[in-house]
This record gives sequence, structure tokens and C-alpha cells, in this order.
Amino acid sequence: MKKLTASLLAAALAISLAACSAGTSSTASGESTGTSSAAGAASGESAAFTGDGFDDSIDYAALAGTTIRVGASPTPHAEILAVAADILAQADITLDIVEFTDYVQPNTATESGDLDANYFQHQDYLNTFNEENGTHLVSVAEIHYEPLGLYPGKTQSIDELPDGAQISVPNDTSNEARALQLLAAQGLIELDPDAGLTATKNDITANPKNIEIVEMEAAQLPRTLSDVDMAVINGNYATQAGFSSASDALAAESADSEAAQIYPNVLVVKEGRESDPAILALAAALQSGAVRDFINETYGGAVVPLF
Repeated sequence: MKKLTASLLAAALAISLAACSAGTSSTASGESTGTSSAAGAASGESAAFTGDGFDDSIDYAALAGTTIRVGASPTPHAEILAVAADILAQADITLDIVEFTDYVQPNTATESGDLDANYFQHQDYLNTFNEENGTHLVSVAEIHYEPLGLYPGKTQSIDELPDGAQISVPNDTSNEARALQLLAAQGLIELDPDAGLTATKNDITANPKNIEIVEMEAAQLPRTLSDVDMAVINGNYATQAGFSSASDALAAESADSEAAQIYPNVLVVKEGRESDPAILALAAALQSGAVRDFINETYGGAVVPLF
């Protein structure tokens, strides 16, 4: 009987130990899961994407799978956006870059909602476009400045310009004023000082060489350069045509000019979308060190970063 009791006690003890062992194993398994969850949290924290091109205040995890549709001119804007696209791709955000060759469609498409944003224009042009078209577009961030340049066509130097020479300029209000100011800075014409950055050819007060100012849609200027003596060309169209403001332009707006302060190229959205997290994420990517380095290394002074 004593032997039977001892056997039963031993068996009970073995069962008890086995149960404790199973409990310990379960707890250890739970801690392992907890560690895995901690690793997941750490991974989640890394997915917060801090550092160059990312804004700490944005929940990038919530934007995963988002597509941002942006209108841009091919050069330099679409090229710069491609750098930003690589940054955003790290957070699983897709940048759909839609290229335009004019200055009207990207704004009307942003106004209608066909585009989430656009990046092709400077602030003053945007202001004028809103006034003339009743649109409700606003800038979100200043990205770069493009100095206008005076490029040779039939005539290779300013000193060789003949009487009655033709010089083509952009025909939109703000860029024409800049072009005329650049010509005035070279002593080719004089402008009414009250006209400022709204000057047109009607504000020319002195024209000793009887220069004919040919107003033309900005995108056409490089294509028709051989038909005129010279042309004042926007930085993006000059770059697209393979011109360098540093080596090809006879004169260019200085980086510290009034125009440089007034004509930053901006990221634009329809009013009311300025605080959209996806738009802010795009702005952060565009104002990154990677984009700044790309601009400086690619455009030879024809595009100047403003951040």
C-alpha cells in the first residue's frame, strides 16, 4: 500500500512538473511574440521615414499606396520631380508625372482636379493666371529659380547687333517684363521706370538701335532662334533645347536680381489642398538635399535651388 501511495505521489509530481514546464514554455513563447511585436514597432518607427526628403510630422505609413499626379514641363521640372519620386517611393508613394509643353493646361488641369498639383511656373505667372482666368491655385513651396538668358541667333554678340535687329521675347506678361529688363540692363533699350515688372514693349522709352521686339509663346523661342538676331529665353526652355546659360547666353539675370526674388518656381495646388499630407510629403521631397545636389550638378546655373 505504501508502495502504491508513493507511486501515485511520484506520478502526481511528474504531472505537476510537466504542467509547470508547459506553462514556462508558453510564457517564453509569449515573450518571443512580444519581442517580435517590439521588432515590428521598431520597423514601424523606421517606416516613419526621418531624414533627407522626409517630414517628421507626416504619417508616411498612412500614405502607403498613394499616387500623386503632378503636371510639369519636361525640363527641368519633370527631371527634378523624378528625383523626388525616388524619395517618395521609399514610403510606397507613387509620383505620376504628366508632362506638358505649354503654360496653360497644367493649371487648368489642377483647377479641375485632373492633377493633384503642378510644378512648372513661377509665382508671378501664377498670380497673373489666377487673375485672368478666375482660377483658385496657390503655391505650397518655393523650389528653384530660372534666370532668363539672352541667346544669339543670326547675330553672335551684342556689339554686332544691327539697326532694326529683331529680338524675340516671351509673350506672357511677367516673363516679357523680365526679358525687357534684361535688355535694358545691357543698354539696348530704356524702360519707363514706373512700369517695373509689368513692363511691355509699349513701355520702351528709348530704343537707339530701333530693335524690333518680337513677342512669342515661350516654348517657341528656342525653335525660332535662327530666324531672329537674338532671343530672351526662359531657363527651362533653354535647358530643354540644350543651351547653357553659363556658356551660351550673352547675358542672364543675376541670382541676386529683383526678378530672382519675385519669380521662384513653385509647387502649386488648388486652394484648400495646401495641407494635404501627400502634398506636404511631395514638398518635403522636392526640398531635399538630393534634389538640391541634382539641380546644382545638372543644370550649370540655368536652374538655381532656393532651399
